[in-house]
Amino acid sequence: MPLFNQSIRRKIVGIALGLIVLMLVTSILSMVMSGRVGRLLDELTERYIPAYGHLARSNVRSLERALAMRRMVIAKMQTPPDEEGFAARLKTFRDTDAQVEQEAEAARKLINAIIDDESTPSDNAALARIETRIENAVKELRRELDDQDTKLLKQLDAKDFAGARDTLVHVDALRDLFTQRIDAIRADMLSQVFVSTAQVIRHQRQAIIVSGIVTILAAIVGLAFSIMVSTGITRPVRLLLAGTRQVEAGHFDKPISVSTQDEIGELAAAFNRMVEQLRQNERIRETFGRYIDPKVVQGLIDKPEVAIDGQRRVMTIMFCDMSGFTAMSEGMTPRGLVKVMNHYFTMMSGPIRSNRGVIDKYIGDAIMSYWGPPFIEEEEQAQLACLAALDMTDQVPALQRQLPDLLGIRAMPVPCDLRIGIATGEVLTGSIGSELMMSFTVMGDAVNLASRLEAVNKVYGTRILISQATADAIGSRLELREIDRLAVVGQSVAQPMFEVMGKAGSLAKPQESLRAHYIEGLAAYRARRFDDARAAFNAGLESVPGDGPSLAMLARISHFEATPPDADWDGAWRLEQK
Repeated sequence: MPLFNQSIRRKIVGIALGLIVLMLVTSILSMVMSGRVGRLLDELTERYIPAYGHLARSNVRSLERALAMRRMVIAKMQTPPDEEGFAARLKTFRDTDAQVEQEAEAARKLINAIIDDESTPSDNAALARIETRIENAVKELRRELDDQDTKLLKQLDAKDFAGARDTLVHVDALRDLFTQRIDAIRADMLSQVFVSTAQVIRHQRQAIIVSGIVTILAAIVGLAFSIMVSTGITRPVRLLLAGTRQVEAGHFDKPISVSTQDEIGELAAAFNRMVEQLRQNERIRETFGRYIDPKVVQGLIDKPEVAIDGQRRVMTIMFCDMSGFTAMSEGMTPRGLVKVMNHYFTMMSGPIRSNRGVIDKYIGDAIMSYWGPPFIEEEEQAQLACLAALDMTDQVPALQRQLPDLLGIRAMPVPCDLRIGIATGEVLTGSIGSELMMSFTVMGDAVNLASRLEAVNKVYGTRILISQATADAIGSRLELREIDRLAVVGQSVAQPMFEVMGKAGSLAKPQESLRAHYIEGLAAYRARRFDDARAAFNAGLESVPGDGPSLAMLARISHFEATPPDADWDGAWRLEQK
């Protein structure tokens, strides 16, 4: 059976086996060359360098022998002679005398082992000359020193110290000559060590180069083989790739056709079924995406059980309302009002979407939106909601400039602005409604609180108010100011509410001064020190004239001075109306 008619599994296995064979060949060649370098290294570390060390120690033993001889002479020349010291020095002298020959003989054996090893390259002629020179140096030293040592010992026993001195001088001359010869031999041996080291480095480089060449050749052969085998796979895959690009571009009306009967053919059929399903899902998105947030649509498609069963989740809710809408709408035509509201909703929906929020519904001129799982992570929701609120307030100047142009008038009869309330808490998410019509939305105390906080902006002259839970979730990532401890309609327990002043580190000095004075005034206000509170709030107004919360608290202080609070007053304010 031809190679290209095999199944994909067999093609892939064939490619893998071919690459494994090439890898084994490359590995074996690398092992052989590495083994050769290893043998050279072993010879260098186990023969060359130890031989050089033995020659060096032979020289050292010669010096120790001369020192022992002098100590022998000194022991005999003492009055009375130190016979015990002389005997100890004599033993040391004879031991070192034997060690000189042992070290030299050990060096000769290692050199002969190098010469006899035919598996490694070496300069055998030079090594043989070194070995011969070592043997001759030791023999000449032994032949001449034996007579002198015997003569010296006899002179010491006869107490012929004058003659012993002459003999010692002659012995030193012989030792110096031996040392010179050993030094010359060591220098030649060191040259052989360098030669062996250079051979190791050269063979190592050769091994690297050869291994690299073989690896490249193996890669080229393997690549060519892989290209040949994979060609039969890639032809139908290209059709799948072209179809995938069409799907990526949003075109779901072009199914692909593949004539093969292998796994690629099955994949093509599955791909066409997937495209058909995507086409149906896209129709759903196109139909409902303009009425329901696309994230919700996608969530209902991916997990329809969430909409049916409902879940309790911690979410952050935002209510946004346009101030002055009622007065503004009274003087508009229906067409003009629709144009204004569509433009307003478009501008305000953008920051919500860009900060990954979900728009729940439009209620008159109000926008209800929320953040939370499964659309975003729970720890991000509060910050994203407040960032969206800041971006929305940044759009207000542009909205105020554009509305007169939309209506064809010089100026709006009533200036427009935003009021935003944000609260975080546990809510119920799911499809709420009747059998005839359902809406995927959120319900709970956090929703009611966000709506109330949006309205409370009118009382304090603020734009963005958030709940205690939202402020706790944000931490220091935004600049906040505690405004008051408030119990809105429907709540029996008061809780702090905060104003979002800006992003972290964005406050100007007047705003920082305002916040500091306001905190001071709020503390004095709750402690019933109304004079101190009034002074602090007025100081804040000097930093930022017209600050709404400061003016509201000054009015509150005037009210309490006329009608003092109860003795058990806890510093909180309770709203009686929505």
